[in-house]
Amino acid sequence: MRRLPFLEKVNREAEHIREEDVEAVKVAGWTNEAVYDAITVCALFDFYNRWADAMGVREHPAEVYERSAERLSQAGYAAGPPASPPPGKGT
Repeated sequence: MRRLPFLEKVNREAEHIREEDVEAVKVAGWTNEAVYDAITVCALFDFYNRWADAMGVREHPAEVYERSAERLSQAGYAAGPPASPPPGKGT
């Protein structure tokens, strides 16, 4: 089984995933970790898409994505310094 049909089945027919489906992608070179990661990412995207649709979240203007792309191209996904605790809450 090629990768995309497996992922499509995960997205559209997760209840029908069988051991044979998993074995087919493993024969194609996937590791157990890759199968786990692929299923997890598909499930999370499905959750986020449903949540966003139900909450009425709409797409941002193109300028927002362009600014984000510029920031990511310069700083990557590295987190900034940890935030300071609110006054009276630190140790």
